[in-house]
Amino acid sequence: MSPRRHRVPPGRAGRLRLRHSLGTALRGADLLERKLRLLLDRERELRRTADEAGRVWRDRLAEAETWLVRGVLLGGERALTQAAPADRAGVDVEWTSLMGVRHPSAVSWTAPVRSPAERTPGNTALAHAEEAYRAAVRAAAEHSAARTAAELIAAEAETTRQRVRALRRHWIPRLTRELGAVELALEEAEHEEAVRRRWAASPRRRPRE
Repeated sequence: MSPRRHRVPPGRAGRLRLRHSLGTALRGADLLERKLRLLLDRERELRRTADEAGRVWRDRLAEAETWLVRGVLLGGERALTQAAPADRAGVDVEWTSLMGVRHPSAVSWTAPVRSPAERTPGNTALAHAEEAYRAAVRAAAEHSAARTAAELIAAEAETTRQRVRALRRHWIPRLTRELGAVELALEEAEHEEAVRRRWAASPRRRPRE
């Protein structure tokens, strides 16, 4: 969204206001471009993190399913319900802010704790499956947090890009043209005033008798 256009007063007051507005617009565009670079760098970093977490998630999930099949073949389906802990895993998302954009920054994982009265996995394959599923859940949470953060940063980057475009392509050129027109009018007026003063100051010749 571009700034609203105000009526420019004539003369030197108008030139002063236009110079101030132009300077403000130029500084604003520079600041927004720096903000945009920071946002884009952060977005790329978050997308790399999300891609890596996604790969870990898929690998661990495939590994867990392989071990699960082996465990079921060894101990039967009943071994699954007997070895599952009653406690649940906990996932807490930490938030931070960059250039005014609040987004997830990290994930805290708490593994489920099996009480002494609960049974452990009935065979080694199910134990491996349990560990792989835990790693998959953690990687899924990290993938989701990083992807969400990247999308939030990307949205702010696009908004910032539009503001820079509005300043660089429309508002700054308009102010530059208006300032040029005012300065040209002032130069012409000052030139005319100087000519009148020289004319008034020069001695007038008396007519011959």
